[in-house]
Amino acid sequence: MTTALITGSTAGIGAAFARRLAASGTDGSGADRGHGAGHHLVLVARDRERLRRQATELHDRHGVEVEVLPADLSTDEGIGAVEARLADRTHPVDLLVNNAGFGNKGEYLDVPLADELKMLKVHIEAVLRLTSAATASMRERGRGGVVNVASVAAFVPRGTYGASKAWVVQFTQGAAHDLAGSGVRLMALCPGFVRTEFHQRAEMGTDNIPGWMWLDADKLVAAALADLARGRTVSIPDPRYKALMGLVKLTPRALLTGMTSRTGRKYGPQ
Repeated sequence: MTTALITGSTAGIGAAFARRLAASGTDGSGADRGHGAGHHLVLVARDRERLRRQATELHDRHGVEVEVLPADLSTDEGIGAVEARLADRTHPVDLLVNNAGFGNKGEYLDVPLADELKMLKVHIEAVLRLTSAATASMRERGRGGVVNVASVAAFVPRGTYGASKAWVVQFTQGAAHDLAGSGVRLMALCPGFVRTEFHQRAEMGTDNIPGWMWLDADKLVAAALADLARGRTVSIPDPRYKALMGLVKLTPRALLTGMTSRTGRKYGPQ
């Protein structure tokens, strides 16, 4: 049985990946998992007790082995602990899901620089280091997969969050090109609004976001894993957002900047 490591596993998209991979279905990594077999899991988050509760529930429900690894990916110590686990050749990880992330409330210069740097540590440095640790081992074995969770915000000019997610998309596409033919697949997942704890943690209001813009985390993960299996390097797992991003490509940059600024004030932090 193969193993998946998920960062930010205790809520939202990360928890949906954990449920899906513990149960059954393809993971897109190219590994032979056997009929109906779920993954063993390595769950990474900051809250040790919440991780233990999640691990117990997934083990009892699906019969898979679940390892917990408490780590804060905004610190070198936390990133290093996960790097070490990914580099373990005796208990290899076949699928890495870099999902950990957060948003800051406020516009540029309203957010403390230390908070912006913390975001870049999690969204960029941790993704780079963990992807590198995982794919080095995967390339030796000739198989494996990495999903780096970005956002549709990567495609519009909207602050540090969007810029960090744009880096995730560009990095993932470049790494996927360089590892083509190695048996290792990489994909940037770019969801829109998903009902998770993301906005609550950032103290962002959501009452004014139209209902049609919300995505279901479990359906999103199913679509993402299907895209990974197809060999896609970027996944926008919903027709509504695919259409919106198509319009974004046709919109002049100057006009788009003004539109996203107004949209951010309308649908962003309250």
